Amino acid sequence: MRPIRAEAGYDWGAVLALVQDAFAYMDGVINPPSSMHRLTIADIATQAEKHEIWVIGAPPKACMFLTPKDDWLYLGKLAVAADQRGKGLARQMVAAAMQRATELGLQGVELQTRIELLANQAAFRALGFTESARTAHPGFDRPTSLTFRKRLQAR
Repeated sequence: MRPIRAEAGYDWGAVLALVQDAFAYMDGVINPPSSMHRLTIADIATQAEKHEIWVIGAPPKACMFLTPKDDWLYLGKLAVAADQRGKGLARQMVAAAMQRATELGLQGVELQTRIELLANQAAFRALGFTESARTAHPGFDRPTSLTFRKRLQAR
């Protein structure tokens, strides 16, 4: 299966359930807690309407949210079902995001991960991303997130 753009009529509840399941391990690990806790079906439908949601499968085995941000395509809520990990789905999603960045004439793909999530950082580096910034959530005096970017190849 390949990533497809999910549009009106897709099961947004299944997308929410996938994100919640895939991000649940972060509870008690990251501070502040994940924004996933505030995510609703209406938020997902709005994301799909105003920007993009991509999925693999129905119900989704993997998903990601794509939003143009300045000259970059922001990749958020990349989630892969626990029983599908290790099968290259995240790699397929990132490749699709890079293709969309090309189609939209952007510099590449940008994403964020939490400072505590060392395995995520290693995975993004292995996918060709490099750290570009460290930021703090409101109320924190230390970095809480790392921003990674993967630039499109020069043509």
